[in-house]
Amino acid sequence: MARAARERSEHERGALPSKVLVIGCGALVRELRAAAALNDGLRLEVECLPAILHNRPERIPGAVRRRVRAAKARGAYSTIIVGYMDCGTGGLLDRVCAEEGVERLPGAHCYELYAGAEAFAGLQDAEPGTFYLTDYLVRHFDRLIMDGLGVSRHPELREAYFGNYTRVVHLAQADDDRLARAAERAAARLGLRCTRIVTGVGGLAGRIVELAGADAPAAA
Repeated sequence: MARAARERSEHERGALPSKVLVIGCGALVRELRAAAALNDGLRLEVECLPAILHNRPERIPGAVRRRVRAAKARGAYSTIIVGYMDCGTGGLLDRVCAEEGVERLPGAHCYELYAGAEAFAGLQDAEPGTFYLTDYLVRHFDRLIMDGLGVSRHPELREAYFGNYTRVVHLAQADDDRLARAAERAAARLGLRCTRIVTGVGGLAGRIVELAGADAPAAA
């Protein structure tokens, strides 16, 4: 408590730059930290909620609200950013953000954020039956997809879940050959072809610093 009060006083005197907290999805933790590293002048902290919440998106708004209120109670931050898109909450996360006086990352999901809204719309128009993977989903494909959806235990579910898909697009945050090969293996297990697009984290970084009111970082 004493440290938080001291930092508030220093902020008021201009002795410290504003301190920003991002409360994000666990699937973005590496990328959020990489985005923070692109702007050394931004005093950015990252806290992440469990990525498995994506399997139960109705729980995301309440979890975010609790974490936002806990952060406000600490009194150490000039700005709190919600590091989620809508993520399947059907607008409920926007309601929480409005009630708590915070802003979230724009867009419906991280695929749109990474690729860019216009590019993502083009991918969808070109081939609506596209299943998207990020680097995080590639790394945790077995746990989140095969096991999380029950396909490992019940192989017949593969057709039920993925029968209408025609390809996998790996939106890669890092130009990593190992992840590229892992994405190809994941696509093969789903019976789909694989395309890779290296997005980097520049778009995410730009949105974070925009919401924080800082200067935009260099693209990556």
